[in-house]
This record gives sequence, structure tokens and C-alpha cells, in this order.
Amino acid sequence: MSTTKPVIVYGASGYTGRLICEYLREYNLPFVAAGRDKARVQEAMDKIPGIETATYEVVEVAHAVGPLTELFTGASVVCNTVGPFAQYGHEVVEACIAAGTHYLDTTGEQDWLIACDEQYGQAMADLGLLLCPGLAQMYTTGEIAANICLETPGLDTLDIQVFWKGFPTIASTRTILVNAALSKAYYLEQNQYVEWPADAGLYDVTVPGQHQTELALPWGGTSHPVWFKRDPRVANVKVLGGVFNRALMQGVPQIVAAVVEQVKDLAVEEKYTVLAEQAAGVMNEMPPRENPRINTSLDSVYASGPLGRAHCVIYGNCNYKQTGLLQAYAAHSLLQQAPQRVGFASGCQAFGHSELLGTLRSFGLVMEPVLTVHG
Repeated sequence: MSTTKPVIVYGASGYTGRLICEYLREYNLPFVAAGRDKARVQEAMDKIPGIETATYEVVEVAHAVGPLTELFTGASVVCNTVGPFAQYGHEVVEACIAAGTHYLDTTGEQDWLIACDEQYGQAMADLGLLLCPGLAQMYTTGEIAANICLETPGLDTLDIQVFWKGFPTIASTRTILVNAALSKAYYLEQNQYVEWPADAGLYDVTVPGQHQTELALPWGGTSHPVWFKRDPRVANVKVLGGVFNRALMQGVPQIVAAVVEQVKDLAVEEKYTVLAEQAAGVMNEMPPRENPRINTSLDSVYASGPLGRAHCVIYGNCNYKQTGLLQAYAAHSLLQQAPQRVGFASGCQAFGHSELLGTLRSFGLVMEPVLTVHG
């Protein structure tokens, strides 16, 4: 069945999918809450505050290009939260191309971003459609800070740090393990991808605004090196990220090493099965709804060049709520006007960093950025 609703939230039963639906309600946008199990999606919808005032329908759909294309036909925007995206994303993007819909997702998988850029970017651009993976707090809020720094001319190197306080969702945990076991992580050096050392381990980093250091990881390389690879202002990008919980961070390398060893000799599909089982063993229940007094976030960017320096910090809260809002705002914007860039593009490239910052600020999810410039 095709739809008369302009927005599809695919994977609406998950933690992030529910938040996207919640903010679509804030924007008064009709939507389809879609997933592979209608009863599960409906159960999730019933728990969203104020959902009775939203215009939406729940649809069950098989994860295949044909059924997804049929569902997407008539819609304008698809918000995809079904990961791991390297495993499940191809069918969704191909369905968007066939149906003529814009594509947004929340991925943190660097290999999926590269695949989007190289495999689907031109096809989407030829259709005047946006392909925007990685529109999420852990990537977009830091990208906003980077773009604020880059308003100072002559800076070509980005040192990015992303931290948040809380626990990853079930889907995020699975993605972390899949990334570690199946993908390489890259940073950008002189506009070329350079692989992070596989045995890099934990980095002890200084965090703005506190005396205590924290532990960080390359976190799969993140989205930023891919987005900035074709930015003429930028030549070098490195990103480290983590959670404000040293004990949890100290356990991550051991968990990842054990999982990598367990799947190293398996076929690809078997690896995905085992990784899903292992992820469920680490996190198998929905985290509680975020509390802004507890679930804080921090995005810090040092930008440098031969004769200049800039540092931007964005303090915020409720990183998953930030993600849900960014997705809903992007859908709202796409229904009003064409994006600033079609084909493969980041959130800032498609919608403007000032606009995205203003949206996060208007909903009380981030502070005014703290910017220091030298040079």
C-alpha cells in the first residue's frame, strides 16, 4: 500500500524511532509508524506522551525493496532507524530511490556513510533527493560546533570530542559491536582516509569544563571524516568519543576484543547473528526516558590552521532527544523547501548549521555555544 502521509518513520518501535514520532507530533506532521511487527510498533506508539493528538497510522512491512517501495510511494521523507545500517540500510535507500523520497537516518557506522556516498549519492542527486545518513546528536551536534569554528578563515584541521552521560540503547549497543567486529575506522589526513590502529585502545582525554579526565575511543571513526572529506576548508579530521562513566569505558575494549575473537572465522551472516546475541547480552532492555538533569552531552571542537585557532564547546542534554528532534526538524524542513544540497550530504550541509543549532536551542536541548578564537 502507498501512503498519503508525508513522513515514514521506519523502525518506529525502537527508542530513537519513538522520539522521532514524538517530535513529529510537535511539528504537527502526519506520519506512518512502520516496522516489521505491527503489534510491537503499536505498543511503542501507545507509550509516547500526547500521541493521541498526532495524526499517524501504524503499518507492518517486510524488510525488502519491493514492500518498502510500495509503502514509501506517496511519502516525501523516510526517517530510518533500522540498524545495523550496513546490514539493513541498502534496501531502504534503494526503496527511497524507487519511490522518490528523501532519506534520513541516525547511523554512526562509518562504512555505511562511505557506502551511501559512493554507491547511492549520485543516483539520489540525479533525482533531486537528499541522502542524509548520520543525522544524530553524536555526530550532528559536533558538526555544528565544527562549522562554527570554520567561520574563522584559515583553519583546516578539526580535533573533535563527543561525550554524553547515560547508557546506549539496544540498537546502539549492537551497532558498536558490529562496527568493531566487521569494519575499519578511519580519520582524515590531508583529505585521505587513514586507518586508526586496531589496537589503539582507550585514550585519556581532557574534557572542557571539568577537572577530571575521561576515557575515549575512536568510536568507529564516526561520520565527521566522511562529511568533511569534500569540504575545501578541511584537510584533517580526528574524532574521539565516549560516555561519562570510566568503569563502563574501561570495560568496552575487553568486551569488543572477546566478541571479535568469537566471530573472526565465521561467515558474514553468522557474524551478524552472533553479534546480535552478544549485544543482547550486554544491553537487552530499553533504557529509561532521558532526564535532562542526568543525561548531559558535550561536543568540543578544536579547529586549527597554520596561523589560527578556534575552540567551540556545545553543552547539552538528552542526546537521544536531540537526535529525535533533528530528524523531525529535517523532515519538517524538507516538506517546506528543497535542501541546500541534494545527494549525499550531512545535516549541516543540507539544512545549515545555524538552523540546526537554533532548533536545538529552541527546544532547550543545548546551551549557547562557547567559542574562543585566537589568531
